[in-house]
Amino acid sequence: MTNVITEHQGARHPGLVQLITPDGERVSHPEYDPWVQDVGDEQLIALYTDMAIVRRIDTEATALQRQGELALWPPLLGQEAAQVGSARVVRAEDFIFSSYRENGVAWCRGVDLADIIRMWRGNAASGWDPYTVNMAAPQIIIGAQTLHATGYAMGIQFDGADTAAITYFGDGATSQGDVNEAMVFAASFQVPVVFFCQNNHWAISEPVTLQSHTRIADRAPGFGIPSMQVDGNDVLAVMAATRIAMDRARNGGGPTFIEAVTYRMGPHTTADDPTRYRDPNELEDWAAKDPLKRVKALLERKGLLTDHLLEEVERKAAEVAGQLRKACVEMPDPAPSDVFRHVYSTPNSWLDRQEEQYSRYLAFLGDPAGATPAEGATR
Repeated sequence: MTNVITEHQGARHPGLVQLITPDGERVSHPEYDPWVQDVGDEQLIALYTDMAIVRRIDTEATALQRQGELALWPPLLGQEAAQVGSARVVRAEDFIFSSYRENGVAWCRGVDLADIIRMWRGNAASGWDPYTVNMAAPQIIIGAQTLHATGYAMGIQFDGADTAAITYFGDGATSQGDVNEAMVFAASFQVPVVFFCQNNHWAISEPVTLQSHTRIADRAPGFGIPSMQVDGNDVLAVMAATRIAMDRARNGGGPTFIEAVTYRMGPHTTADDPTRYRDPNELEDWAAKDPLKRVKALLERKGLLTDHLLEEVERKAAEVAGQLRKACVEMPDPAPSDVFRHVYSTPNSWLDRQEEQYSRYLAFLGDPAGATPAEGATR
């Protein structure tokens, strides 16, 4: 682990770390291989199944938005390996701070399907209770979650706990002040946090080449944080890098920055039209590096890709998609007064007064749902 990290602290960089080529060939890397030596055939199949399910969740949610069932959806198509590979090696006691696109991480973390889409349907201001899965609710403000992760990691340090925090963000977020401030604090206090950047090449309509004229991973050493750049479409490379970084954090080595080089094959959100700014040839080039096709090709090389396996994976993915759709269309509408729930953790007279006035207003309009505030509701 030490050798992998230290070679990234100076000017020398070994280049993009890759353990599986786009055509499914398993390539050796003496420093990263030990971190995935436990990943056998069964684990590879499980990773492929995870990525297939995550992709199906994504395509189903996109369809639900197009059909008017969701107000918006942020697709992760093409980023499945980066999310699944990292999330599956984060321990249950570690804490995750994500952006709005890490729905694959949420799936791996065990977040309920209804909670993944609750906010996007407009039924709640947030999706889930963070402490049930040790994953914070998605952060919409670009890069703000990095500050939360660093602060949480400082708390871990004060408590002397054997855990770590990891935060996810995109390449565009690295140009935000919040991310840079988070890295300053993380480096200054050497807190147990991992900065996981999914470089998907587009910050909405701005290419990464405009965001940075050098590798994104090269920015972190300027703060005193060692970095790694891995093939984000290679699930094994992502797993190895995340294990290295999390191990370093838990053992007092401080923060690490991972740049997972991937590609956003869909729109920024369902409100975006990438054909207005993206060369279709670029999309075609990256489609050849598809993370699912890569693991599928590796399984085929190993003689594990049977018709039965493909059918079983498709069955599981379809089952999850059906559960997602059912949870979406059957989700009850929130009551008007629910807008006042979970605003404060303790009673607040200012909010109580607003709710009372709003209830009288709704009653005046003849809306029985607003006539009486819900008893015992948490503010």
